[in-house]
Amino acid sequence: MASVQLYDTTLRDGAQSEGISFSVVDKLNIVQKLDELGIHYIEGGWPGSNPKDAEFFEKARHLTLKKARIVVFGSTRRRDTKAEKDKNLTMLADVGVKVATIVGKSSELQVAQVLETSPEENLSMVADSIKYLKGKGLTVFFDAEHFFDGFKANPEYSLKVVEVAAQAGTDVVVLCDTNGGAMPTEVTAAVSAAKKQTRVPLGIHAHNDGEMAVANSLAAVSAGVTQVQGTINGYGERCGNANLCSIIPALKLKMGIDCISDEQLSKLTEVAHYVSEAANLAPNPFSAYVGASAFSHKAGYHMDGMTKWADAYQHIDPQKVGNLQRTVVSELSGKRNIVYKAKEVGVDLSSSSKETQELLQRVKLLESRGFQYDNAEASFELLIHRAKPNYQPPFELVDFMVVVERRRRPPSQKSPEEMLSEAILKVKVDSEVIHTAAEGNGPVNALDQALRKALLQFYPSIASVKLVDYKVRILEESIGTGALVRVLIESTDGVEEWRTVGGSTNIIEASWLALADSLEYWLLKQKGVK
Repeated sequence: MASVQLYDTTLRDGAQSEGISFSVVDKLNIVQKLDELGIHYIEGGWPGSNPKDAEFFEKARHLTLKKARIVVFGSTRRRDTKAEKDKNLTMLADVGVKVATIVGKSSELQVAQVLETSPEENLSMVADSIKYLKGKGLTVFFDAEHFFDGFKANPEYSLKVVEVAAQAGTDVVVLCDTNGGAMPTEVTAAVSAAKKQTRVPLGIHAHNDGEMAVANSLAAVSAGVTQVQGTINGYGERCGNANLCSIIPALKLKMGIDCISDEQLSKLTEVAHYVSEAANLAPNPFSAYVGASAFSHKAGYHMDGMTKWADAYQHIDPQKVGNLQRTVVSELSGKRNIVYKAKEVGVDLSSSSKETQELLQRVKLLESRGFQYDNAEASFELLIHRAKPNYQPPFELVDFMVVVERRRRPPSQKSPEEMLSEAILKVKVDSEVIHTAAEGNGPVNALDQALRKALLQFYPSIASVKLVDYKVRILEESIGTGALVRVLIESTDGVEEWRTVGGSTNIIEASWLALADSLEYWLLKQKGVK
Protein backbone atom coordinates (compact mmCIF):
# COMPACT_ATOMS: atom_id res chain seq x y z
CA MET A 1 0.00 0.00 0.00
CA ALA A 2 1.18 3.54 -0.76
CA SER A 3 2.72 5.67 1.98
CA VAL A 4 0.48 8.02 3.93
CA GLN A 5 1.23 11.60 4.94
CA LEU A 6 0.23 12.57 8.47
CA TYR A 7 -1.22 16.05 8.79
CA ASP A 8 -1.83 17.44 12.28
CA THR A 9 -4.30 20.26 12.90
CA THR A 10 -4.28 20.24 16.71
CA LEU A 11 -3.09 23.84 16.84
CA ARG A 12 -6.01 25.10 14.76
CA ASP A 13 -8.92 22.69 14.54
CA GLY A 14 -8.01 21.12 17.89
CA ALA A 15 -7.81 24.55 19.52
CA GLN A 16 -11.43 25.11 18.48
CA SER A 17 -12.44 22.50 21.05
CA GLU A 18 -14.49 23.96 23.86
CA GLY A 19 -12.27 24.80 26.83
CA ILE A 20 -8.93 24.75 24.96
CA SER A 21 -6.75 27.81 24.47
CA PHE A 22 -3.09 27.21 23.63
CA SER A 23 -0.58 29.96 24.31
CA VAL A 24 2.04 30.76 21.68
CA VAL A 25 4.64 28.98 23.82
CA ASP A 26 2.34 25.95 24.08
CA LYS A 27 1.99 25.85 20.32
CA LEU A 28 5.72 26.09 19.70
CA ASN A 29 6.43 23.31 22.20
CA ILE A 30 3.71 21.09 20.72
CA VAL A 31 5.26 21.55 17.27
CA GLN A 32 8.53 20.17 18.61
CA LYS A 33 6.75 17.16 20.11
CA LEU A 34 4.85 16.46 16.90
CA ASP A 35 8.08 16.68 14.93
CA GLU A 36 9.65 14.09 17.25
CA LEU A 37 6.61 11.87 16.68
CA GLY A 38 7.21 11.97 12.94
CA ILE A 39 4.23 14.07 11.81
CA HIS A 40 4.78 15.27 8.24
CA TYR A 41 2.70 18.46 8.24
CA ILE A 42 1.73 20.62 11.23
CA GLU A 43 -0.96 23.23 10.72
CA GLY A 44 -0.07 26.25 12.81
CA GLY A 45 -3.27 28.26 12.52
CA TRP A 46 -4.95 31.03 10.57
CA PRO A 47 -2.86 34.22 10.94
CA GLY A 48 -5.64 36.37 9.54
CA SER A 49 -8.03 35.35 12.31
CA ASN A 50 -6.18 36.44 15.46
CA PRO A 51 -2.92 38.05 16.68
CA LYS A 52 -1.83 34.90 18.53
CA ASP A 53 -1.57 32.87 15.32
CA ALA A 54 0.29 35.71 13.61
CA GLU A 55 2.80 35.73 16.49
CA PHE A 56 3.15 31.95 16.28
CA PHE A 57 4.20 32.06 12.63
CA GLU A 58 6.68 34.82 13.35
CA LYS A 59 8.36 32.77 16.09
CA ALA A 60 7.99 29.43 14.30
CA ARG A 61 10.52 30.62 11.72
CA HIS A 62 13.25 30.05 14.30
CA LEU A 63 12.31 26.43 15.05
CA THR A 64 14.68 23.69 13.92
CA LEU A 65 12.56 20.73 12.84
CA LYS A 66 13.81 17.31 11.79
CA LYS A 67 11.03 16.38 9.40
CA ALA A 68 7.79 18.26 9.88
CA ARG A 69 6.74 21.17 7.69
CA ILE A 70 4.61 23.95 9.18
CA VAL A 71 1.43 24.79 7.30
CA VAL A 72 -0.52 28.02 7.24
CA PHE A 73 -4.30 27.83 6.96
CA GLY A 74 -6.80 30.12 5.28
CA SER A 75 -9.71 30.18 2.88
CA THR A 76 -10.30 30.82 -0.77
CA ARG A 77 -10.69 34.39 -1.93
CA ARG A 78 -13.91 36.20 -1.15
CA ARG A 79 -16.61 36.29 -3.79
CA ASP A 80 -16.29 38.97 -6.43
CA THR A 81 -12.73 39.79 -5.32
CA LYS A 82 -9.49 39.18 -7.19
CA ALA A 83 -7.11 36.79 -5.48
CA GLU A 84 -4.25 39.28 -5.46
CA LYS A 85 -6.51 41.82 -3.73
CA ASP A 86 -7.79 39.47 -1.02
CA LYS A 87 -5.99 40.38 2.21
CA ASN A 88 -6.37 36.99 3.89
CA LEU A 89 -5.07 35.23 0.81
CA THR A 90 -2.08 37.52 0.38
CA MET A 91 -1.27 37.07 4.06
CA LEU A 92 -0.90 33.32 3.49
CA ALA A 93 1.68 34.00 0.80
CA ASP A 94 3.62 36.42 3.01
CA VAL A 95 3.62 34.60 6.36
CA GLY A 96 6.93 32.88 5.71
CA VAL A 97 6.08 29.18 5.31
CA LYS A 98 6.15 27.10 2.15
CA VAL A 99 2.93 25.10 2.60
CA ALA A 100 -0.60 26.50 2.69
CA THR A 101 -3.98 24.83 3.14
CA ILE A 102 -7.04 26.68 1.92
CA VAL A 103 -10.62 25.68 2.54
CA GLY A 104 -13.37 26.09 -0.01
CA LYS A 105 -16.92 24.88 -0.48
CA SER A 106 -17.55 21.63 -2.35
CA SER A 107 -21.27 21.39 -1.61
CA GLU A 108 -23.64 23.23 -3.92
CA LEU A 109 -26.11 23.73 -1.05
CA GLN A 110 -23.39 25.33 1.09
CA VAL A 111 -22.44 27.59 -1.80
CA ALA A 112 -26.02 28.82 -2.13
CA GLN A 113 -27.01 28.98 1.53
CA VAL A 114 -23.77 30.11 3.21
CA LEU A 115 -21.59 31.80 0.57
CA GLU A 116 -24.69 33.20 -1.13
CA THR A 117 -23.06 33.07 -4.52
CA SER A 118 -23.36 31.07 -7.71
CA PRO A 119 -21.87 27.62 -8.30
CA GLU A 120 -19.75 29.09 -11.07
CA GLU A 121 -18.32 31.85 -8.87
CA ASN A 122 -17.41 29.31 -6.21
CA LEU A 123 -15.47 27.29 -8.80
CA SER A 124 -13.63 30.46 -9.80
CA MET A 125 -12.87 31.23 -6.16
CA VAL A 126 -11.29 27.78 -5.74
CA ALA A 127 -9.27 27.94 -8.97
CA ASP A 128 -8.09 31.54 -8.57
CA SER A 129 -6.93 31.03 -4.98
CA ILE A 130 -4.94 27.89 -5.75
CA LYS A 131 -3.32 29.45 -8.83
CA TYR A 132 -2.37 32.56 -6.84
CA LEU A 133 -0.63 30.60 -4.06
CA LYS A 134 1.04 28.23 -6.51
CA GLY A 135 2.31 31.29 -8.36
CA LYS A 136 3.96 32.39 -5.13
CA GLY A 137 5.88 29.10 -4.98
CA LEU A 138 3.84 27.41 -2.24
CA THR A 139 2.79 23.81 -1.87
CA VAL A 140 -1.00 23.99 -1.71
CA PHE A 141 -3.50 21.63 -0.11
CA PHE A 142 -7.17 22.25 -0.85
CA ASP A 143 -9.70 21.31 1.85
CA ALA A 144 -12.91 20.46 0.01
CA GLU A 145 -15.29 21.48 2.78
CA HIS A 146 -18.57 19.53 3.18
CA PHE A 147 -17.48 17.17 0.39
CA PHE A 148 -19.31 14.07 1.63
CA ASP A 149 -22.57 15.89 2.36
CA GLY A 150 -22.29 17.65 -0.98
CA PHE A 151 -21.58 14.37 -2.75
CA LYS A 152 -24.76 12.83 -1.37
CA ALA A 153 -26.90 15.79 -2.49
CA ASN A 154 -25.24 16.58 -5.83
CA PRO A 155 -22.27 14.38 -6.67
CA GLU A 156 -21.66 16.06 -10.04
CA TYR A 157 -20.97 19.45 -8.48
CA SER A 158 -18.79 18.13 -5.63
CA LEU A 159 -16.68 16.16 -8.12
CA LYS A 160 -16.47 19.25 -10.33
CA VAL A 161 -14.94 21.19 -7.42
CA VAL A 162 -12.35 18.41 -7.03
CA GLU A 163 -11.59 18.54 -10.75
CA VAL A 164 -11.24 22.32 -10.80
CA ALA A 165 -8.92 22.29 -7.78
CA ALA A 166 -6.76 19.65 -9.43
CA GLN A 167 -6.58 21.56 -12.72
CA ALA A 168 -5.61 24.73 -10.84
CA GLY A 169 -2.54 22.92 -9.51
CA THR A 170 -3.33 21.88 -5.93
CA ASP A 171 -0.92 19.28 -4.59
CA VAL A 172 -3.59 17.41 -2.60
CA VAL A 173 -7.38 17.58 -2.59
CA VAL A 174 -8.53 16.88 0.96
CA LEU A 175 -12.06 15.50 1.18
CA CYS A 176 -13.75 16.85 4.31
CA ASP A 177 -16.54 15.33 6.39
CA THR A 178 -17.07 18.75 7.94
CA ASN A 179 -20.29 17.97 9.81
CA GLY A 180 -19.00 14.56 10.93
CA GLY A 181 -22.06 12.61 9.86
CA ALA A 182 -20.72 10.32 7.12
CA MET A 183 -20.56 6.53 7.40
CA PRO A 184 -17.55 4.43 6.29
CA THR A 185 -19.41 2.93 3.33
CA GLU A 186 -20.34 6.42 2.14
CA VAL A 187 -16.75 7.58 2.52
CA THR A 188 -15.46 4.64 0.51
CA ALA A 189 -17.91 5.28 -2.33
CA ALA A 190 -17.22 9.02 -2.46
CA VAL A 191 -13.42 8.59 -2.35
CA SER A 192 -13.60 6.02 -5.15
CA ALA A 193 -15.60 8.45 -7.27
CA ALA A 194 -13.11 11.26 -6.58
CA LYS A 195 -10.20 9.02 -7.57
CA LYS A 196 -11.82 8.45 -10.95
CA GLN A 197 -12.19 12.22 -11.37
CA THR A 198 -8.53 13.16 -10.88
CA ARG A 199 -4.99 11.81 -10.60
CA VAL A 200 -4.08 14.40 -7.96
CA PRO A 201 -3.47 12.78 -4.53
CA LEU A 202 -6.43 12.80 -2.16
CA GLY A 203 -6.65 13.36 1.58
CA ILE A 204 -9.27 12.89 4.31
CA HIS A 205 -10.35 15.33 7.03
CA ALA A 206 -13.03 13.80 9.25
CA HIS A 207 -14.97 15.15 12.20
CA ASN A 208 -16.35 12.91 14.93
CA ASP A 209 -19.98 13.96 15.36
CA GLY A 210 -21.17 10.45 14.51
CA GLU A 211 -18.28 8.76 16.39
CA MET A 212 -16.93 7.63 13.01
CA ALA A 213 -13.95 9.95 12.41
CA VAL A 214 -11.26 7.30 12.91
CA ALA A 215 -13.22 4.63 11.05
CA ASN A 216 -13.93 7.03 8.18
CA SER A 217 -10.27 8.06 7.97
CA LEU A 218 -9.10 4.45 7.80
CA ALA A 219 -11.80 3.60 5.26
CA ALA A 220 -10.61 6.51 3.13
CA VAL A 221 -7.03 5.22 3.28
CA SER A 222 -8.21 1.78 2.19
CA ALA A 223 -10.03 3.48 -0.70
CA GLY A 224 -6.86 5.25 -1.81
CA VAL A 225 -6.29 8.58 0.00
CA THR A 226 -2.66 9.31 0.85
CA GLN A 227 -2.99 12.15 3.37
CA VAL A 228 -4.80 11.85 6.71
CA GLN A 229 -5.64 14.95 8.72
CA GLY A 230 -6.49 14.80 12.41
CA THR A 231 -5.61 16.01 15.90
CA ILE A 232 -3.85 14.60 18.94
CA ASN A 233 -6.41 13.10 21.34
CA GLY A 234 -9.15 13.88 18.83
CA TYR A 235 -9.53 17.45 20.07
CA GLY A 236 -11.71 19.66 17.90
CA GLU A 237 -14.91 21.62 17.55
CA ARG A 238 -18.16 20.01 18.75
CA CYS A 239 -17.37 16.30 19.14
CA GLY A 240 -13.82 16.63 17.90
CA ASN A 241 -11.70 15.56 14.95
CA ALA A 242 -10.25 12.25 13.84
CA ASN A 243 -7.90 11.12 16.59
CA LEU A 244 -4.34 10.70 15.31
CA CYS A 245 -3.47 8.75 18.46
CA SER A 246 -5.76 6.00 17.17
CA ILE A 247 -5.14 6.47 13.45
CA ILE A 248 -1.33 6.30 13.55
CA PRO A 249 -1.01 2.92 15.31
CA ALA A 250 -3.89 1.54 13.24
CA LEU A 251 -2.10 2.53 10.04
CA LYS A 252 1.24 1.12 11.15
CA LEU A 253 0.30 -1.92 13.21
CA LYS A 254 -2.99 -2.98 11.62
CA MET A 255 -2.65 -1.89 7.99
CA GLY A 256 1.11 -2.26 7.51
CA ILE A 257 1.68 1.37 6.49
CA ASP A 258 4.99 2.66 7.86
CA CYS A 259 3.89 6.25 8.28
CA ILE A 260 6.35 6.70 11.18
CA SER A 261 9.21 4.62 12.59
CA ASP A 262 8.96 2.14 15.45
CA GLU A 263 10.94 4.51 17.66
CA GLN A 264 8.60 7.39 16.88
CA LEU A 265 5.53 5.23 17.54
CA SER A 266 6.88 4.43 21.01
CA LYS A 267 6.55 8.15 21.84
CA LEU A 268 2.82 8.25 21.05
CA THR A 269 1.54 7.99 24.63
CA GLU A 270 4.02 10.60 25.84
CA VAL A 271 2.92 13.04 23.13
CA ALA A 272 -0.77 12.42 23.84
CA HIS A 273 -0.30 13.21 27.51
CA TYR A 274 1.92 16.21 26.77
CA VAL A 275 -0.73 17.79 24.55
CA SER A 276 -3.49 17.13 27.09
CA GLU A 277 -1.36 18.83 29.73
CA ALA A 278 -0.81 21.84 27.45
CA ALA A 279 -4.57 21.93 26.85
CA ASN A 280 -5.11 21.86 30.63
CA LEU A 281 -7.29 18.78 30.26
CA ALA A 282 -6.95 15.51 32.13
CA PRO A 283 -5.89 12.65 29.83
CA ASN A 284 -8.81 10.38 28.98
CA PRO A 285 -7.91 7.08 30.72
CA PHE A 286 -10.12 5.14 28.32
CA SER A 287 -8.54 6.38 25.08
CA ALA A 288 -7.49 3.59 22.74
CA TYR A 289 -3.74 2.91 22.63
CA VAL A 290 -2.64 5.84 24.84
CA GLY A 291 -5.10 5.81 27.77
CA ALA A 292 -4.04 4.63 31.22
CA SER A 293 -6.77 1.98 31.07
CA ALA A 294 -6.10 0.92 27.47
CA PHE A 295 -4.14 -2.12 28.64
CA SER A 296 -5.47 -2.55 32.19
CA HIS A 297 -6.80 -5.92 33.34
CA LYS A 298 -9.31 -6.27 36.15
CA ALA A 299 -11.27 -9.52 35.79
CA GLY A 300 -9.66 -12.54 37.41
CA TYR A 301 -10.55 -14.68 34.39
CA HIS A 302 -8.67 -12.27 32.12
CA MET A 303 -5.67 -12.10 34.41
CA ASP A 304 -5.47 -15.88 34.48
CA GLY A 305 -5.20 -15.84 30.69
CA MET A 306 -2.65 -13.01 30.70
CA THR A 307 -0.28 -14.92 32.98
CA LYS A 308 -0.31 -17.78 30.49
CA TRP A 309 -0.11 -15.76 27.28
CA ALA A 310 0.61 -12.02 27.02
CA ASP A 311 -1.68 -11.63 24.00
CA ALA A 312 -4.67 -13.33 25.60
CA TYR A 313 -6.55 -10.04 26.22
CA GLN A 314 -4.45 -7.39 24.43
CA HIS A 315 -4.67 -6.56 20.75
CA ILE A 316 -1.09 -5.16 20.63
CA ASP A 317 2.00 -4.97 22.83
CA PRO A 318 1.42 -1.69 24.77
CA GLN A 319 5.13 -0.87 24.69
CA LYS A 320 4.91 -0.32 20.93
CA VAL A 321 2.91 2.87 21.58
CA GLY A 322 4.79 3.79 24.75
CA ASN A 323 2.07 2.57 27.10
CA LEU A 324 2.10 -0.01 29.90
CA GLN A 325 0.13 -3.06 30.88
CA ARG A 326 -1.62 -2.59 34.22
CA THR A 327 -3.25 -5.01 36.59
CA VAL A 328 -6.05 -3.62 38.73
CA VAL A 329 -7.62 -5.30 41.71
CA SER A 330 -11.28 -5.27 42.75
CA GLU A 331 -14.05 -7.54 43.96
CA LEU A 332 -14.04 -9.03 40.44
CA SER A 333 -10.42 -10.13 40.78
CA GLY A 334 -9.04 -13.56 41.34
CA LYS A 335 -5.96 -14.78 43.18
CA ARG A 336 -3.80 -14.37 40.09
CA ASN A 337 -4.48 -10.61 40.11
CA ILE A 338 -3.30 -10.49 43.72
CA VAL A 339 -0.15 -12.48 42.96
CA TYR A 340 0.65 -10.46 39.85
CA LYS A 341 0.09 -7.13 41.56
CA ALA A 342 2.13 -8.16 44.60
CA LYS A 343 5.00 -9.12 42.33
CA GLU A 344 4.89 -5.62 40.79
CA VAL A 345 5.60 -4.10 44.21
CA GLY A 346 8.29 -6.62 45.12
CA VAL A 347 6.28 -9.07 47.24
CA ASP A 348 6.29 -12.76 46.28
CA LEU A 349 3.02 -14.58 46.86
CA SER A 350 1.72 -17.86 45.52
CA SER A 351 -1.84 -18.48 44.36
CA SER A 352 -2.26 -21.25 46.90
CA SER A 353 -0.89 -19.39 49.92
CA LYS A 354 -3.01 -18.49 52.92
CA GLU A 355 -1.83 -14.86 52.66
CA THR A 356 -3.12 -14.56 49.09
CA GLN A 357 -6.51 -15.99 49.98
CA GLU A 358 -6.83 -13.71 53.00
CA LEU A 359 -5.77 -10.66 50.97
CA LEU A 360 -8.33 -11.44 48.28
CA GLN A 361 -11.09 -11.79 50.86
CA ARG A 362 -9.95 -8.55 52.49
CA VAL A 363 -10.26 -6.72 49.16
CA LYS A 364 -13.74 -8.10 48.55
CA LEU A 365 -14.84 -7.14 52.07
CA LEU A 366 -13.49 -3.60 51.86
CA GLU A 367 -14.98 -3.04 48.41
CA SER A 368 -18.36 -4.05 49.83
CA ARG A 369 -17.81 -1.21 52.33
CA GLY A 370 -17.20 1.43 49.69
CA PHE A 371 -13.51 1.04 48.89
CA GLN A 372 -12.43 0.77 45.25
CA TYR A 373 -8.90 -0.27 44.43
CA ASP A 374 -8.81 -0.28 40.63
CA ASN A 375 -8.27 3.49 40.70
CA ALA A 376 -6.35 3.64 43.99
CA GLU A 377 -3.30 1.50 43.49
CA ALA A 378 -1.36 3.13 46.32
CA SER A 379 -3.95 1.96 48.85
CA PHE A 380 -3.84 -1.55 47.41
CA GLU A 381 -0.06 -1.65 47.63
CA LEU A 382 -0.38 -0.74 51.30
CA LEU A 383 -2.80 -3.65 51.77
CA ILE A 384 -0.15 -6.00 50.40
CA HIS A 385 2.53 -4.68 52.72
CA ARG A 386 0.21 -4.69 55.73
CA ALA A 387 -0.48 -8.37 55.10
CA LYS A 388 3.16 -9.17 55.85
CA PRO A 389 3.60 -10.25 59.49
CA ASN A 390 6.71 -8.11 59.99
CA TYR A 391 5.34 -4.89 58.50
CA GLN A 392 5.90 -1.82 60.68
CA PRO A 393 3.89 1.23 59.60
CA PRO A 394 5.66 4.62 59.79
CA PHE A 395 2.82 5.92 62.02
CA GLU A 396 -0.36 4.64 63.61
CA LEU A 397 -3.54 6.49 64.51
CA VAL A 398 -4.44 6.48 68.20
CA ASP A 399 -7.56 8.64 67.86
CA PHE A 400 -8.81 11.90 66.43
CA MET A 401 -11.64 14.35 66.94
CA VAL A 402 -12.92 16.98 64.53
CA VAL A 403 -14.91 20.00 65.64
CA VAL A 404 -16.92 22.06 63.17
CA GLU A 405 -18.39 25.23 64.60
CA ARG A 406 -20.32 28.16 63.19
CA ARG A 407 -19.13 31.18 65.13
CA ARG A 408 -20.81 34.60 65.24
CA ARG A 409 -18.66 37.64 64.52
CA PRO A 410 -19.11 41.13 66.05
CA PRO A 411 -21.98 43.11 64.46
CA SER A 412 -19.47 45.62 63.08
CA GLN A 413 -18.03 43.05 60.65
CA LYS A 414 -19.63 42.61 57.23
CA SER A 415 -20.16 38.86 57.58
CA PRO A 416 -21.83 38.06 60.90
CA GLU A 417 -20.88 34.35 60.82
CA GLU A 418 -17.85 32.20 60.04
CA MET A 419 -17.18 28.46 59.93
CA LEU A 420 -14.39 27.04 62.06
CA SER A 421 -12.92 23.55 61.66
CA GLU A 422 -10.43 22.13 64.13
CA ALA A 423 -8.88 18.66 64.31
CA ILE A 424 -7.36 17.15 67.46
CA LEU A 425 -5.18 14.16 66.71
CA LYS A 426 -3.06 11.52 68.43
CA VAL A 427 -0.65 9.42 66.37
CA LYS A 428 2.04 6.98 67.40
CA VAL A 429 5.48 6.99 65.76
CA ASP A 430 7.65 4.12 67.00
CA SER A 431 6.82 4.17 70.73
CA GLU A 432 6.11 7.89 71.02
CA VAL A 433 2.55 9.30 71.01
CA ILE A 434 2.16 12.79 69.57
CA HIS A 435 -0.87 14.91 70.43
CA THR A 436 -1.54 17.81 68.05
CA ALA A 437 -4.32 20.14 66.98
CA ALA A 438 -4.78 22.32 63.91
CA GLU A 439 -7.39 24.49 62.26
CA GLY A 440 -8.19 24.16 58.60
CA ASN A 441 -10.40 25.19 55.73
CA GLY A 442 -12.95 22.48 56.45
CA PRO A 443 -12.66 19.30 58.52
CA VAL A 444 -10.55 17.33 56.03
CA ASN A 445 -8.04 20.13 55.67
CA ALA A 446 -7.88 20.43 59.46
CA LEU A 447 -7.13 16.70 59.74
CA ASP A 448 -4.46 17.02 57.06
CA GLN A 449 -2.84 19.94 58.87
CA ALA A 450 -2.89 18.19 62.25
CA LEU A 451 -1.40 14.97 60.85
CA ARG A 452 1.37 16.80 59.05
CA LYS A 453 2.10 18.83 62.18
CA ALA A 454 2.59 15.59 64.08
CA LEU A 455 4.69 13.84 61.43
CA LEU A 456 6.94 16.70 60.33
CA GLN A 457 9.11 16.43 63.43
CA PHE A 458 9.88 12.81 62.49
CA TYR A 459 9.73 13.03 58.70
CA PRO A 460 10.58 16.61 57.59
CA SER A 461 10.56 15.69 53.89
CA ILE A 462 6.83 14.96 54.07
CA ALA A 463 6.33 18.69 53.47
CA SER A 464 6.82 18.01 49.74
CA VAL A 465 3.62 15.94 49.55
CA LYS A 466 0.65 17.89 48.26
CA LEU A 467 -2.99 16.91 47.81
CA VAL A 468 -3.99 17.73 44.22
CA ASP A 469 -7.46 16.20 43.94
CA TYR A 470 -10.22 15.15 46.32
CA LYS A 471 -13.36 13.39 45.15
CA VAL A 472 -16.37 12.17 47.13
CA ARG A 473 -18.73 9.61 45.63
CA ILE A 474 -22.04 8.78 47.32
CA LEU A 475 -22.91 5.09 47.08
CA GLU A 476 -26.45 3.74 47.41
CA GLU A 477 -28.02 7.18 46.91
CA SER A 478 -31.46 5.93 47.98
CA ILE A 479 -30.28 5.74 51.61
CA GLY A 480 -29.71 9.48 51.61
CA THR A 481 -27.37 11.01 54.19
CA GLY A 482 -26.73 7.62 55.77
CA ALA A 483 -25.23 6.17 52.58
CA LEU A 484 -21.74 4.81 52.16
CA VAL A 485 -19.32 7.32 50.72
CA ARG A 486 -16.08 6.73 48.86
CA VAL A 487 -13.29 9.28 49.01
CA LEU A 488 -10.52 9.27 46.39
CA ILE A 489 -7.47 11.42 47.00
CA GLU A 490 -4.72 12.15 44.47
CA SER A 491 -1.38 13.32 45.82
CA THR A 492 1.98 14.33 44.42
CA ASP A 493 5.49 15.04 45.64
CA GLY A 494 6.22 17.12 42.54
CA VAL A 495 7.66 14.12 40.70
CA GLU A 496 5.15 11.30 40.95
CA GLU A 497 1.41 11.10 41.55
CA TRP A 498 -0.56 8.43 43.40
CA ARG A 499 -4.17 7.76 44.43
CA THR A 500 -5.63 6.44 47.64
CA VAL A 501 -9.13 5.51 48.75
CA GLY A 502 -11.26 5.43 51.88
CA GLY A 503 -14.81 4.21 52.44
CA SER A 504 -17.30 4.65 55.27
CA THR A 505 -20.77 5.87 56.12
CA ASN A 506 -18.91 8.76 57.80
CA ILE A 507 -17.35 11.13 55.28
CA ILE A 508 -14.73 12.29 57.81
CA GLU A 509 -13.58 8.73 58.47
CA ALA A 510 -13.50 7.93 54.74
CA SER A 511 -11.43 11.05 54.17
CA TRP A 512 -9.05 10.17 57.00
CA LEU A 513 -8.46 6.66 55.62
CA ALA A 514 -7.59 8.02 52.17
CA LEU A 515 -5.47 10.83 53.61
CA ALA A 516 -3.52 8.58 55.98
CA ASP A 517 -2.91 6.08 53.16
CA SER A 518 -1.50 8.86 50.99
CA LEU A 519 1.16 9.83 53.53
CA GLU A 520 1.92 6.27 54.61
CA TYR A 521 2.41 5.22 50.99
CA TRP A 522 4.84 8.06 50.37
CA LEU A 523 6.79 7.32 53.54
CA LEU A 524 6.94 3.66 52.53
CA LYS A 525 8.40 4.69 49.17
CA GLN A 526 10.95 6.78 51.00
CA LYS A 527 11.74 3.69 53.14
CA GLY A 528 10.65 5.59 56.26
CA VAL A 529 13.79 7.76 56.33
CA LYS A 530 13.41 10.35 59.07
